[in-house]
Amino acid sequence: MSGASISVTVSGPALEGFRRLEGAMETTTPVMSAIGTGLVGSTHMRFVRQTDPDGAAWAALDPEYAQGKRNTRILTESGRLRDSINSRPGPREVRVGTNVIYAAIHQFGGTIKPKNASHLWFRFGGALVRADSVTLPARPYLGISADDETMIAETIIDFLERYVPSSP
Repeated sequence: MSGASISVTVSGPALEGFRRLEGAMETTTPVMSAIGTGLVGSTHMRFVRQTDPDGAAWAALDPEYAQGKRNTRILTESGRLRDSINSRPGPREVRVGTNVIYAAIHQFGGTIKPKNASHLWFRFGGALVRADSVTLPARPYLGISADDETMIAETIIDFLERYVPSSP
């Protein structure tokens, strides 16, 4: 995933349960797959709520830019970024992210400068604009919220109940 991604590795209180699962299951990839599915879902909800993983609202759109958009939602013009969020589970981690080339600038913010030209050219508010650079604010959509932490712990507990026999 060259666009932007996070890697989730189990740690903290859930680690003991995960280690027990490693001993009981042939592979823990199904656990990581379930966690990844949950994280993709919560990331999609951030696009609906237009908030970061901590629940803070994303920076508002520039009013002039907003006038020319087809969609009023932040980070959603075509839906490509949101729809590209996926997970790649492995036995000890799951990566959640996207390979969309512009994903990182939206996640982390930054300044875009021309690479092979003297200026940037783009449409803004219905007009063709020339600029030396453009600065975008960070609008984090990837990350682990408190609800995600709870989901991860509950997923591990569910798998423990299925795969690790309880002691009499």
